[in-house]
Formats: sequence, structure tokens, C-alpha cells
Amino acid sequence: MQIWAHGSTVLVVGSQAPRAPLNKSIIDANISQYWRVSVVDLTASTQSDLAELVNSSVAKSGEVIAAEFQSNGRGRLDRTFEAPPKSALLFSLYVAPKRARSDWSFISFLAALAMREVISKDIKDKVSLKWPNDILIGDRKVAGLLAQQIGDGVIVGIGLNVAMSADELPVPTATSLALAGSNNLDRNLLLSAFLNRFADIFEAWDSGGDFLEKYRQVSSTIGRQVRVEVLGRDSIEAEAVAITAQGALILSDGTEVNVGDVVHLR
Repeated sequence: MQIWAHGSTVLVVGSQAPRAPLNKSIIDANISQYWRVSVVDLTASTQSDLAELVNSSVAKSGEVIAAEFQSNGRGRLDRTFEAPPKSALLFSLYVAPKRARSDWSFISFLAALAMREVISKDIKDKVSLKWPNDILIGDRKVAGLLAQQIGDGVIVGIGLNVAMSADELPVPTATSLALAGSNNLDRNLLLSAFLNRFADIFEAWDSGGDFLEKYRQVSSTIGRQVRVEVLGRDSIEAEAVAITAQGALILSDGTEVNVGDVVHLR
């Protein structure tokens, strides 16, 4: 760990070891006081842990739980996943918006925008967002997000593949920052950079800002022919043409999709 001082500004730089442990001191030194970060070695799910704190009125807006390992991590549609210890950045955050509750479903899109900005700085391949909440490098998934409205706010859970090798990937269509050639593999600095960027985006959105165009510009789904698969329903094939301020996907046949899996056809 290195500490650099410039005037009154102090930046704490983490270890460059790809699987260095999460370090609360490094994270706290690089984020604003809005965030309160807890680091745990092992948990079933940061999402469930944070939900329990919210329901108990313990967690306030800005609460973050990050874990070295999750034994029961879950994604959208209650899918489970497991990453080797210290190979991924796994965390959940809680925010309490001022905007109308009907707009809260867009918060996960804001988080995806923030994470995309953070990880794309030194990656040569295109980093894009696949509806609803996957982050792709090329055509491979590097991160997934999960959001749930709870109490007076929203919990967003994020899993980012950082140092995974090819044989550690959960599925053949996944990738990691290491495999994509990124030099930005310090999870402490990745989390810090994300929280700082997300705070800026969230504050602007919560004050009435519109991020639809920014999302459209980095979407790999809008403008593509897609197949939408929803459990218990017939799949739909059409062109994805837009998303709404609430995060719904609009298809060329007029269908508004709020939940489902999207397959890019071409």
C-alpha cells in the first residue's frame, strides 16, 4: 500500500496484486463521507444482509456491504452464482431517492452506467450495457446487477468479475477484467471509483437529471434484433428501439418489456 500526499489531499493507493484482500481503510480513504462501507470475509449474500439492515431500520442511505466470498450469491430471477474468493468485486449498496417511486427502477441503470465508466478506461474492446443490467466487454458478460425496492429506497447488488481466469468463469459467455487485459484489478480502488462516480450520477438524476440518452449511447441492445424470453410466456422477436425513464424496453412492435431475458440475435 502506498500513500501519496499533494498539498492537503491524500490518496491511498492499494496493492497491485490481482487478488489482494479488500481493505476498508483504503476504501474509506478514497470515498466521500456519504458512503459507509462494511467489509466481510464470508456471507451468504450481501443483498440479503443489507435488506435485513434496512428492514431493521439500521441501514441508512449510503450503506454498502462488500464481501470476499458469497456462499449464496444471486442474480436476476433468483439465479445463483459463486465466484472464487477474492476473484470478483461483490457488493450491495442502499440509497433513498427523493424522486418519485415510479422512477426508482432506473437506479440500477445509473449504477451500470457508473461501473461501465470505471472499468472501460483501459480496456481496448467495447464496453457496453445489455438490457436490463448486464455489462459486456465485447459480447461477453463481465458484470451483472440486481436491484430491489425496499422500505424508503433501493438496494443495488453488483458482481464484477475482476481476476477470474478462464477456467473460473461461471459460464463460457463470461469474461473478467484480467482476461480483457485491464490493468485496473485492485478491487479496493475499483469499488472506491465506482462509489464516487455513482454518487455523482445518482445525485444528478435525483435532482431531475435525464440519463436516457447517455444509456442509449452505450447500449448494446437498443437498435438490435432481439428475442425476449419470459418464463411462462411465448418469446417475442423484434427490434429493441428504446427504453423508458422507468427502464422498460420498448420493441419495434410496440411491446413494453419490464422483465425478461434478452438474447441478441444480430
